[in-house]
Amino acid sequence: MNNVIEISDLTKRFGSGENEALIFDGADLTIEEGSFVSLTGASGSGKSTLLYLIGGLDRDFTGDIRIGGKSITGMTDRELSDIRSFKLSYVFQFYNLVANLTVEENILLPIELSGRKTKDHMGKVNELLELTGLTAKRNHYPSQLSGGQQQRCS
Repeated sequence: MNNVIEISDLTKRFGSGENEALIFDGADLTIEEGSFVSLTGASGSGKSTLLYLIGGLDRDFTGDIRIGGKSITGMTDRELSDIRSFKLSYVFQFYNLVANLTVEENILLPIELSGRKTKDHMGKVNELLELTGLTAKRNHYPSQLSGGQQQRCS
């Protein structure tokens, strides 16, 4: 299997002096293609920080983070945005749905924002709606969905 995420010798600190907190100290992690990964731990243990680092949202670290074999160090904002759009998927704790868009429109939003034509992706949208059990809710707004339905939509 291919390694889709490789982290080596990752060190991350917050603050300075006596207020410095060492979050990661030489951490290593490899995630293989097809893996499902869940981050668990106490509040403040670095779960969100790790996700920000992997996505290139936080660049203040030492070590190496590779996505698909390419180091994110030195990547441009555009390259990092493309990785977040096409290589990584996050399931957020909060749903991040746009309240005035329907389920279908929320699913299509990232496609529109990337400049692609939504009509070319309707087959995939229908497949996702079927997989998540949301076909009958495609024209509903987030406020009309249960928490679980909102989570599946996001």
